[in-house]
Amino acid sequence: MAALNPLNTARRIVVKIGSALLVDAAIGALRLDWLRSLAADIAEQKTKGKDVLVVSSGSIALGRRVLKLGEGVLSLEQSQAAAAVGQIQLARAYEEILAPHDISTAQVLLTLEDSANRRRYLNSRATLNTLLGYGVVPIVNENDTVATDEIRYGDNDRLAAQAASMAGADVLVLLSDVDGFYTGNPKIDQSAERYDTISEITPQIEAMAGGAGTSLASGGMKTKIMAAKTAMQAGCAMAITLGDQLNPLAALAKGGNCTWFVSKVNPQAARKQWISGMKTRGGILIDAGAVKALQKGKSLLSAGVVGAQGGFQRGDPVAILGPDGAELAKGLAGYSAEETRAIAGRQSSEIEAVLGYPGRTALIHRDDMVM
Repeated sequence: MAALNPLNTARRIVVKIGSALLVDAAIGALRLDWLRSLAADIAEQKTKGKDVLVVSSGSIALGRRVLKLGEGVLSLEQSQAAAAVGQIQLARAYEEILAPHDISTAQVLLTLEDSANRRRYLNSRATLNTLLGYGVVPIVNENDTVATDEIRYGDNDRLAAQAASMAGADVLVLLSDVDGFYTGNPKIDQSAERYDTISEITPQIEAMAGGAGTSLASGGMKTKIMAAKTAMQAGCAMAITLGDQLNPLAALAKGGNCTWFVSKVNPQAARKQWISGMKTRGGILIDAGAVKALQKGKSLLSAGVVGAQGGFQRGDPVAILGPDGAELAKGLAGYSAEETRAIAGRQSSEIEAVLGYPGRTALIHRDDMVM
């Protein structure tokens, strides 16, 4: 069983933690014993050479206690104020519990726009990948201090799935108040049965999803199914497992109760498929040397570019055209059409002098390209 566990074969893991797990509702304070056990789990995964990213709720729950906002529903302004205060405490808590394991942390705040807008998506993805490359554990949360209803995820289940997609994660773990997905609510239906594995989200599966659980939770099983859809489309396996226990990741790694939502593709293949289906907004012409480099799996550098077609912006899908004008590949542009024309044929070391600011080395990174 353990050998087939996706967590044990993953290279990059996203862990989602809800407010109810992180914060003791009775006193509005962090559950430090539980948090320290999670830190030990993260450290264990890191010692195996794996990247770990945490999507954490809790800022509003912590901030409302500091601001003495009491119980009940908060207005948008109160929620944003509580988030601004609580986010400092949350970031400090993660920094302090991971520091004894010699693990650095970073705070990353996102909104729905950061994944809906291609340019911001690329920026967010590049930041996450750079942090993970340095061995940092990013702590991701929704940017509640600026997000309005129109640009909110509204729950961290879906935010976690988008973060997993952005980062190219193999596995997303939703630490929940139940140990998996059931045919009904196991708290009120004793005949409800847990699924071990789900490979397709059917209408029947969606119909089984229920509502929110505890007073601090904003999500429910419905949002978890929505998250599973996003994760599976990105080639990422997702687990729903019991979070309210010490060392929840270690328990999952040992084959603890859970439901695995498994994807039929891997993250890289899913991303290539996504790019392949996009309508191009322009083209980049390359020379014979660049053609050979791309055929070897290299990124497209400015030195191999001879021109650009159209008025595309950074993050737009573009066609990559060979010397004869034939389309060789498709990718997400790292520069606008105007910038591409300006740096065409230039060495990467010359980009800053030409544009007036340091740019990315690759005009189109190989991870953002499909031949």
